[in-house]
Amino acid sequence: MPRKIAARRSQIHGNGVFAVAPIKKGERLVEYKGQRRTHEEVDNGDTGDVDSGHTFLFTLNDEYVIDANHGGNTARWINHSCDPNCEAVLDEHDGGDPRKDRVFIEATRAIKPGEELTYDYGITLDEPHTARLKKIWACHCGSKNCTGTMLKPKK
Repeated sequence: MPRKIAARRSQIHGNGVFAVAPIKKGERLVEYKGQRRTHEEVDNGDTGDVDSGHTFLFTLNDEYVIDANHGGNTARWINHSCDPNCEAVLDEHDGGDPRKDRVFIEATRAIKPGEELTYDYGITLDEPHTARLKKIWACHCGSKNCTGTMLKPKK
């Protein structure tokens, strides 16, 4: 099967992932890969800094995070957008082993060659969303629906 996506420089942020062939709505494009780490390991490590405004961490479930800083693939370069054309879909392990859960990126609409793939990161932080944190986690997607931040409103 021919590859339908490729990573390259993005106008949104740093690197991005782009369609190189037509993509159909609902098409599964890539698995988000990386090392499985516990939330505690991430919190105590050097890859989970909330003040960086940059992350390759993907919360998998209540126990594990996928850390694409270690063993990550092309999926780690997919940028956030407030008007995304993809979504992250959790595939829970049939045997109930949370370490074996997986995340796939799927198209939510048809995507033309040359379009950048994006999804809503859905970042939630325990600490208050101060102006400083909103600036650190600023969104540059350029969508007319852009909220200006990758942070999700607190409920």
